[in-house]
Amino acid sequence: MLFSGGKDSTYAAFLMHQLGHEVRTLVSILPNEEDSWLFHTPNLHLLPQMARAMGLDLLTVESEGGEAGDMAALRSALKDMSVEGVVTGAIASDYQWDRINGVCEELGMRVFSPLWRKDQEMLLRDMVQAGVRAIFVRVSAEGLAISWLGREIDPPVVGELVSLSRRWGMNVSGEGGEYETLVLDSPLHRHPLKAVGKEVVARRDGGSLRVLALEEG
Repeated sequence: MLFSGGKDSTYAAFLMHQLGHEVRTLVSILPNEEDSWLFHTPNLHLLPQMARAMGLDLLTVESEGGEAGDMAALRSALKDMSVEGVVTGAIASDYQWDRINGVCEELGMRVFSPLWRKDQEMLLRDMVQAGVRAIFVRVSAEGLAISWLGREIDPPVVGELVSLSRRWGMNVSGEGGEYETLVLDSPLHRHPLKAVGKEVVARRDGGSLRVLALEEG
């Protein structure tokens, strides 16, 4: 599972589990640039704790940055794995889809993208109903003030996101970089997590939330 710690990759892993597949390993690319076009970057230092909470192995590979560096890191992470295929949480990004599929095709691996092209409002509501608990850790869109940081995505919040999407034209799932999330609990978790210690960093285009640590919630 290509894992970022966010809602989409977590929910995709859960759906594959529901379909009878065994998700063995979380694979995370660690870009050295904050604004990677391909991979999630907030709070990557928490990935080991998140993997332990899910009872899964974690493989991380650092990227030198840029598209070429990110692709090289992904290729390096996957090339020696003996698995049936790779799961992604991609929903609507053709850029991400094309590049991940290109690397996997080179390596002879199947790609499973259970969220691909699904109705995004429906996906958000289904995630929440399934028990995926995620908080906002980056906002970068009209209507998403830094006051959103740390909020949990629940049914009322989904309704707010839908309204903002209709007003501003933002991607309701955050697929265009409008926001990013950190998952604290899901049906795959052995125990929930709690964010301990938070730092809000204001940015010209929004803000981000650095979570200092996680503990069992």
